[in-house]
Amino acid sequence: MNPALGVALAVLLVAGAAVAALAQLGHTRAIVTAGLRATVQLAAVAAVVRWALDSRPLLFAFIAMMFAVATRTAGRRITKNDTWRWAAVPIGVAVFPVVVLLVAIGVLPVRGIALIPITGILIGGALTATVLAGRRALEELETRRGEVEAALSIGFMDRDARLEIARQSAAGALIPALDQTRTVGLVTLPGAFIGMLLGGASPLLAGAVQLFVLVALLAVEAVAVAVVLELVARNKISRPSRGA
Repeated sequence: MNPALGVALAVLLVAGAAVAALAQLGHTRAIVTAGLRATVQLAAVAAVVRWALDSRPLLFAFIAMMFAVATRTAGRRITKNDTWRWAAVPIGVAVFPVVVLLVAIGVLPVRGIALIPITGILIGGALTATVLAGRRALEELETRRGEVEAALSIGFMDRDARLEIARQSAAGALIPALDQTRTVGLVTLPGAFIGMLLGGASPLLAGAVQLFVLVALLAVEAVAVAVVLELVARNKISRPSRGA
């Protein structure tokens, strides 16, 4: 922690925004805003999380806040209408049964030092999978609207016709998690592994924890993709038609 770190962060943020602007990617302002928000949010979390580590009510309140923020972020990324609230379902159904199971079998202790980071990682994975699958499914249905209507004309139910068209595109949301798991140790050394090594754990223990995180993420993201796909197929999550 020194002034050089602040300078490096500022240079990287400006560079990212400048490249986005020059390449006309359309996210220049979003890059700057995201960087500034991350700075403020991490500073606030660093100040608050130490109390959540020692208090169960604060611990559960902190996890509830993470879930609420993830739901809104995912939902608003998928759609701008009121159906964004359904994003709570794939994230909740994917994450909390896994966390409860891990606590029940004694793998995950009900302590803030363990529960907050693991739950946060799983919620983050579910958020990403929900956004990617939801957006891809809705975009595919919009692009291939004629195929949906053709399926309806030959006797498909609405849910089945939409599911048939959107399934393959939504399933692509699992590719990042699959690639991360396949290449771990060969291309990247993920955060949990490095963090435990820096904290003094043995390489074997760090590897075991990282493997646990990656496998849990695969399960969570698979569930999130399946659930959000079903919600889109049933028109629970939708976007206004262009003619509306």
